[in-house]
Order: sequence, then C-alpha cells, then structure tokens
Amino acid sequence: MNPDSSPIVIIGGGVIGSAIAYFLTLQQPGCDVVVVERDPTYARASSALSASSIRQQFSTDINIQISAYGIGFLRNVGTLACHGDVPDIGLHEGGYLYLATQAGEATLRENHALQKQHGADVALLSPQQLAECFPWLALQDVALGSLGLSGEGWFDGYLLLTALRKKAQSQGVRYVADEAVGLDTAASNGVLHVNAVRLQSGNVLPCRHAVNAGGPWAAAIAGWAGIDLPVVGKRRTVFNLASPAALPGCPLLIDTSGIWLRPEGKGFICGFAPDADSDADFAPLEPEYAAFEDHIWPTLAERIPGFEALRMQGAWAGYYEMNTFDHNAIVGLHPACDNLVFANGFSGHGLQQCPAVGRGVAELLLTGRYQSLDLSPLSIERIARNAPLLEKNVI
Repeated sequence: MNPDSSPIVIIGGGVIGSAIAYFLTLQQPGCDVVVVERDPTYARASSALSASSIRQQFSTDINIQISAYGIGFLRNVGTLACHGDVPDIGLHEGGYLYLATQAGEATLRENHALQKQHGADVALLSPQQLAECFPWLALQDVALGSLGLSGEGWFDGYLLLTALRKKAQSQGVRYVADEAVGLDTAASNGVLHVNAVRLQSGNVLPCRHAVNAGGPWAAAIAGWAGIDLPVVGKRRTVFNLASPAALPGCPLLIDTSGIWLRPEGKGFICGFAPDADSDADFAPLEPEYAAFEDHIWPTLAERIPGFEALRMQGAWAGYYEMNTFDHNAIVGLHPACDNLVFANGFSGHGLQQCPAVGRGVAELLLTGRYQSLDLSPLSIERIARNAPLLEKNVI
C-alpha cells in the first residue's frame, strides 16, 4: 500500500482524539481518519469522569489563548449538530473565583495583569467587595479574590465528547473498538517512521500518521517508539454534596486550601489535589471517601459557615493525565519520530483545551504547521531542553 494513501490513525477516542478527528475531517472533507478506542462505553475515560469546566484564569499566554478559543467553541457547539440533532452541553458561565491569602496576593495580581492583556474578562475583588458579592463566604484570611465575569464556567463533558464523536463519524471518521498494542516502525538516518498501528485483535492498521491521544496511558504508546513521555494517571475524586444552605450566585470557587467547589443541579460538587507524597500513580479508581470527613468538610465549613450541615451524597474518581514535568499539555511531533504526533499530558485541562488543540493538531497534520494558533510552546522538545512551561494556576 502506498503510505500516502493510508489513513491517519488516532490512538484514543476520548475528547482529545475525537476533537482531532472532527477537525481533520472538517478542514479536509474526505480525509481518511481511523480512531482506535478500546472502550466505546467510556466507563473509565477521563472525558466522562471530569468535572468539565473552563476558565480564562491561567498564568501562561498559551493557556489563556487556548481557553479564549475554547469558550467561543463551546458557546457555538451547535456547529456539531448532526441530522438536525443540536447538542446541548449545558454550558453555564458561572465564573471562577480564586481566593488568595496575603502570601498569594502578588501572584494573583501578576496573573490578572497577563489575563487582561489577552482580553480576559476577569476582575480583582477586595475582601469588602467579596463580602458584598458573596455574603455567605468567611473571609478572615482572604486578602484578594479574582473573579471571571464571563468566559468561565462548567458544562457536561460527556455530552461534548458524544457530540464530537458523532459529528466526526458523520464526516466519515471510522471508530474501531479495539486496543492498540504496538507500532510497526522503521528507521532512516536515525529517525523513526511509524508504518502501522498493531491491535489486540491481531489486525494491523497501516498509517501515514499516528496520533497519541491515549490520555493517562499515553506513556506506554510513546514507549513503543522508544520515547520517554512523563505522563501518568493521577486519581482525582469528585464529591457530590447536598446542603440546606443557599449560596446565591455561587461561582466555581477555588479556596486558599486548594479545594474547589461548584454548583451542580440542586447541590454541589467539589474536589481537591492530594499532597504530592500521597499522590500515587494509577491509584485504584476508588473515591477517597476519608478525605471528605478528614479534610474537605471541615475546611469548607470554615470557609462557608452554612456548610456545617453539609452532607456527601456520593463520589466518583477518574484519572488526570498528569504531565509530571510541568503540568502542561505536550502537543506536536517528537524529533525522534517523523510521523507520531502527541496530544497528551493535559493535567486536568483536556476538556477545555480540546477545541484549540484539536484544531491545531489537525492543521499540523494536514499542512505541516500550525495555522490559527501557534501551539509550539507546548512542544515535547521543551522537556529535552529542561525548559518547563510553568503554570501557576493548576487545580
């Protein structure tokens, strides 16, 4: 088979892989794309287990630019309509509210200045202003707040994934229910070329490009090409809460403790980032129930006095595909392989970043370079240079 006539094979059919497939066939109708997804139910997929939020309050230029495109895409998700079926992902622009103590005030102001340079609709609020806007908050230790006035909020991530997948399929993308288990490669002048993706079923998919969209399992895929990718699965628990206390105008709250909280239906959901020492790789996907009683409830009750009567209704756990190098996405080609493209390590930001990354990777594959937004700051080469792209606002 002529390599140029082989399909682009995407390993991983979650929200990143499906966004790339959608944009490939949008930008080049008729483009031959195959997505390999081992679990079409997405029972353990990060896309389906996410808290599904989007913000503009990042501390790096590229992440702010990615989110600016992302919110526009989510607002116009009707472009993913299929056969008259218009998706509704339940986008609610309730904003993010970051609280900072005196120790974190300077960082919040520095981040805000960068966000405003990029046109983000974010306001800094004094403790008095916070008390006027959110009288249910206890602010004794708070020096400053940062509130997204628009362009931030939450949505249904599973419905976004479903809409992207259906639209991609309607544009000709083929989804294969199988598991990738290896790559057939050949070397020329010290550079690898992927000729095919091998599947657990025994089938072999010839490809002109392969895309690693393997989520938490991306490092294994990279390893088939001899590439060390610093991506692991980190368990994160989301707790479903009920409270008799009403919190009018409640945004997605980022407490000074690192605990986050947002409305969900008639109640709330919340979560936290474990201490680094206890943050094991690929811990079993069992919710960390003890953390609620020991840490979350006491902390939230102190921040929101009305939450003394808070009750946990349930919980679930999923994996962040954590880039342990700098907690930012790894996107693009590796110099050791001329046709294996990476889209990994989103560290909890995959759902909100999938529109811009899907568009950018499609441009790279079809034209050889980024056309709309230069994603080269996310290149894997920064790891070899030991030049981390540090994001201060990691949740």
